[in-house]
Amino acid sequence: MTIKVGDRLPEATFRAMTAEGPQVRATDDVFKGRKVVLVAVPGAFTPTCSMNHVPGYLEHHAAFKDKGVDAIVVTAVNDPFVMGAWEKALGNEGKLEFVADGSAEFARAIGLELDGSGFGLGIRSKRYAMIVEDGVVREIAVEEAPGKAETSGAQAILAKL
Repeated sequence: MTIKVGDRLPEATFRAMTAEGPQVRATDDVFKGRKVVLVAVPGAFTPTCSMNHVPGYLEHHAAFKDKGVDAIVVTAVNDPFVMGAWEKALGNEGKLEFVADGSAEFARAIGLELDGSGFGLGIRSKRYAMIVEDGVVREIAVEEAPGKAETSGAQAILAKL
């Protein structure tokens, strides 16, 4: 079953890189009591994700804050070490939160996994963005093609706030 507007996010475990190493973050740790824009990408360091999708959220970070968003969280089916390195490579400087869904637990739980095995990528996440308030999905935009970042891009999501 694919998650939809009005659904509560399922329990899942993410991992985030910290100065002390990977830290476990449960769904509630990320979403409870907050308005979050969750941005999911098929993979860290991939061209569309690194050049088109996530940079828009970095660029428009202040506009999201002005619209009442507490956090922009980026997730991918990568390990926390890769996510931490990608965060640094993008020059994040604390604007966005990066969380790893290393085994695709969250992607599968919400029905938005992508089988990239034909390209040697294994199971990944579809590209999407959702607005989540206190763990409940308020808006969701899933890209039809993984190489596009249009309906899930920063400007499209800003327009929905």
